[in-house]
Amino acid sequence: MTKEKAQARREHLEKMRAEQKRKQRRAALLMWGTGGLIIVVLVGVVGFYLVKQARETSLDAVTSVKYDAGQHVWKAVTYKETPPVGGEHNNYWQQCAIYDKPIHSEHAVHSLEHGAVWITYRPDLPKAQIDALKAVATSTGQQDYMLMSPFPNLPAPVVVSSWGHQLKLDNPQDPKLGAFIKRYQNGADTPEPGATCGGEDAITTTADQAPLPPEPTGNQQTPMETLAPSPSQSQQ
Repeated sequence: MTKEKAQARREHLEKMRAEQKRKQRRAALLMWGTGGLIIVVLVGVVGFYLVKQARETSLDAVTSVKYDAGQHVWKAVTYKETPPVGGEHNNYWQQCAIYDKPIHSEHAVHSLEHGAVWITYRPDLPKAQIDALKAVATSTGQQDYMLMSPFPNLPAPVVVSSWGHQLKLDNPQDPKLGAFIKRYQNGADTPEPGATCGGEDAITTTADQAPLPPEPTGNQQTPMETLAPSPSQSQQ
C-alpha cells in the first residue's frame, strides 16, 4: 500500500505540474496575444492618423503656371487668374501686411515676385472666418512675406497664391492653407528670393486710397529693389 500511495502521489504531482505548465503557457499566449493586439491597434491608429494628416494637408489641388519675372509696367494689367499669380506688374510692390480693403493686383504680384504669399478672401466672408485667416497670416515666422486682403468675385471663399501657384479653399481653417504657406512662401519658384516685401518704396495704400502710380518723368526715380535685412541686421 505504501508503494501504491507513493506512486499515486507522484502521479498526482505530475498532473499538477502538467496543469501548472498548461496554465503558464495559456497565460504567456494570452499575454503575447494581447500585447500583439495592442501593437496592431497602435500601428493602425498611428497609420490612420498619418494618412488622415497627409490627406488633410495634401497640396494636390494646387494649380501651377509659369510666368517670366521682371516684367515691370506702369499700366493696369488684365490677368488670366483670379487673383493673379504672376506676369506683368507695377514697378512698386505692396507692403506685406493685412489689408481690410482690396489692393491693386499690380502691386501684389510684385510682392509675390519677392516671395510673398497672398491670402485673398471674398468680401462677404463672415468676420469669424476673416479673423481665423488673420491668425494664420500673423503667425510667427510668416508675417514678413504675407499679404492678405479681400478680393471681389473670387472663385472660392478663400484663395491663397504665390508666384506661379494657387490653391482654392472653402474653409479658412483648412490645414492645407498652412501647408501651402510652408511650401511656397519664399519657395523654390520665387523669382527674386531675398528681395524685401517692405521698405520705403513699398505701397501701403489700398486700391480705393490711391490709383496706380504714374510713370516717372524728368528726374524722378523708380523704386530700388533691395534685399531684406538678415535677422542679425534687423536686431541691430
